[in-house]
Amino acid sequence: MAELTTLESLLEMGFGRNRAEKAVANTGNQGIEQAMDWLMEHENDPDIDEPYVPPAGNLLGGDTDQTTAGDSAVIAEEDELYSDNPEASRRPMTEEEKREQVKRLEELMRVKQAERRERERAEEVEREKQRRRQGQELQQIRQKIQDDEMKKLADQRRREKMEDKLARQRVKDKIARDREERAQKFGGGAPPSTVTSTQPTPPSLSSPTGQGPPPTKKEYDESRIQVRLLDGSTINAVFKAQEPLAAVRVYVQMNSNTPEGQDFTLLSPYPRHVYTELDMEKPLKELGLVPSAVLVVTKKSEGSAL
Repeated sequence: MAELTTLESLLEMGFGRNRAEKAVANTGNQGIEQAMDWLMEHENDPDIDEPYVPPAGNLLGGDTDQTTAGDSAVIAEEDELYSDNPEASRRPMTEEEKREQVKRLEELMRVKQAERRERERAEEVEREKQRRRQGQELQQIRQKIQDDEMKKLADQRRREKMEDKLARQRVKDKIARDREERAQKFGGGAPPSTVTSTQPTPPSLSSPTGQGPPPTKKEYDESRIQVRLLDGSTINAVFKAQEPLAAVRVYVQMNSNTPEGQDFTLLSPYPRHVYTELDMEKPLKELGLVPSAVLVVTKKSEGSAL
């Protein structure tokens, strides 16, 4: 029984002539399996159904005759049609034989297609794994960037807090130095002779017309000040009797919740008295705020209006 050629087998299986001829030519007529593999790989080519045009012929040996890949395929097919006996003629296959061979080829085609689907499925699974790996790597990179940004922000906040703490400490140190300088300037650090010369002043404090604490014979060197803030809360502090009222004002600025940049002044509620800028340089003792007093913080506009 003569076998169908590759081209005939493809035609019997329902492939178009253009596709079959291209498959035979591009596989060098190496058999039905190679032709079917080529067709499955190139079935989506845009020109798969266009007529097959053989390429320009190649020189065979030293002859000047030219032949094409299609001609080689046809020659190979003709070799398959004849036996070793040059005089043997080709015997046509019966319909039953054709159906049987086509059936075998279709089964082979199904196996090839199943193998191709399995291969494509495995490739799709591998691509999905690769995509997930890349997604995880990208997420890790993003998380690392976010962690680095948060770390930088935390470091910056710590530096800002430290700088603010150092700035507050410098201000407190300056206030302490100013207190010491004022204490020395207004008698706190004066020589004994100066202190002795100033001791006869108590009789003037007992005068009925004096303002401040009630008449007393005792000499106070400290003053306990309670300050009522704008929101109604209070703060307390002890100052030297010779410190100026400006020291109380600076203390309020550093230890109250008064908004930054808010200008304010101080007043005594009873008897009511609004302290001016000139009063700020006067000692607490001279202003009658010794040994204790209550001051009220007011906005400067309000104090001026009063």
